[in-house]
Amino acid sequence: MILNPDLNDGLKGWSVSGGAKIEERVRSQKNDSVSQKLYMKKDKLYTFSAAFRTNGGVKYAGAIIAEAGCWSMLKGGLTVEGSGPAQLYFESNDTSVEIWVDSISLQPFTKEEWRTHQDQSVEKTRKTKVRLQAVDGRGNPVAGAKMAVTLAKRSFPFGAVISDYILQNTAFQNWFTSRFSVATFANEMKWYSTESSQGVENYKVADDMLQFCKQNGIAVRGHNILWDDPNYQPSWVKSLSPGDLQAAVDRRINSIASRYKGQVIAWDVVNENLHFSFFEDRLGANASAAAFQKTRQIDGTVELFMNEYDTIEEREDGASSPAKYLQKLGEIQAFLGSGSGPLAIGLEGHFGSAPNLPYVRSSIDTLAAKNLPIWVTEVDVSNMTDQAMHFQQILEEVHAHPAVKGIVTWGTWDPRGCYRMCLTDGNFKNLPTGDVLDKILGQWSIAGMVGVTNANGVFEASLFHGDYEVTISHPTVMKSSLTQSFKVAPSAHTSHQTTVLLVEVSP
Repeated sequence: MILNPDLNDGLKGWSVSGGAKIEERVRSQKNDSVSQKLYMKKDKLYTFSAAFRTNGGVKYAGAIIAEAGCWSMLKGGLTVEGSGPAQLYFESNDTSVEIWVDSISLQPFTKEEWRTHQDQSVEKTRKTKVRLQAVDGRGNPVAGAKMAVTLAKRSFPFGAVISDYILQNTAFQNWFTSRFSVATFANEMKWYSTESSQGVENYKVADDMLQFCKQNGIAVRGHNILWDDPNYQPSWVKSLSPGDLQAAVDRRINSIASRYKGQVIAWDVVNENLHFSFFEDRLGANASAAAFQKTRQIDGTVELFMNEYDTIEEREDGASSPAKYLQKLGEIQAFLGSGSGPLAIGLEGHFGSAPNLPYVRSSIDTLAAKNLPIWVTEVDVSNMTDQAMHFQQILEEVHAHPAVKGIVTWGTWDPRGCYRMCLTDGNFKNLPTGDVLDKILGQWSIAGMVGVTNANGVFEASLFHGDYEVTISHPTVMKSSLTQSFKVAPSAHTSHQTTVLLVEVSP
């Protein structure tokens, strides 16, 4: 949509925004910049990118931090409330800097085009084409064999939050374990739950919940070791001197990380340390990094997450923009040094309004440049019109992104009420959001897939990564049906995976 996007034709198509004088590079207001007038449509999704730089220090421009002396990529996206004229411009709160832009792109997509891209990404990232071949004992292909394929366990980690109420409620247990492979404890591992009185630790509830998950093959994310929000500290912590607080923090990290070492798949080491700074204010700017370092010394194998909200939810929240997130994560990595073990990006995903899908995608794109695992860790949607539809849109968008390695939803059921969204009622009958969940799980499965082998004994299918069972039968060649197991995994070397299934031939 941009005229003269690379500025190769001078200023053709471009005008000024605010009081800027392009030829003199003078800015007196934050929105003084080059500008183009556009016409945007309500039913389109827009992706945006531009190369951006300033002439001094670290400056802010939307969701990017522009470094001096180099070009930075500004990525974003938007939808609009209604069709009509619009103006594209750039801004910086520091009016003393120049804004340089180049290679500007604003690309419209229809909803159908957007969904097609999601489907293509899922096919490429989450699935593999599989050839199932039936042969007899002599290696001869068996044509006309019926193959019924079922998914026993999906590889993509998909989970939800649980509370201690699941321990006493069989219906809740059955509802949860039939859908999810990952659990995050809502409060039971948090510091205020395990040490409400100084020096008196009680891990019984968390231990029992972990045992329940182990018995049912559910992986557990450790949530969380420290929470930077001052409102969620144990009451006794707030009055400690800096020295006593540091000692208490060290004991906390050592206690929980040692207790559950090897029993969780990840740790949210510091929660929400972009919006809050309880520990940094009292222990110094490197408090977060020091917590990561100590956790790594105790548990050296699992992924350590910085967990934050509004990085994909709200582009207006500058505190946790993708650029801010990467800046903080970079500081932690620099403190830890090389060989520090796996760090990971946790994006909570608490949506208080309709999701801006282009912004979600562009934000994850920006974060993915770090080449670290990304999980969306606490997905929910506020109670609003079309809540269930928006929940579905978010799940489909983040699942389709190749950088996302796992998803956890932040709503199942709790008699005290869910944070923003429940999936089921107290009788474990799905609410509309629960119906969406089951619909999504159906899309990520292959329920009822049945095929027949061709003349070469081959049946081909595109399957989600996971563990499968196939039941093979033939009306004349086989004595009886048989069931075999196989695994579908990502393949970097070939576009197909071939699995040979040996069938028993009738005499």
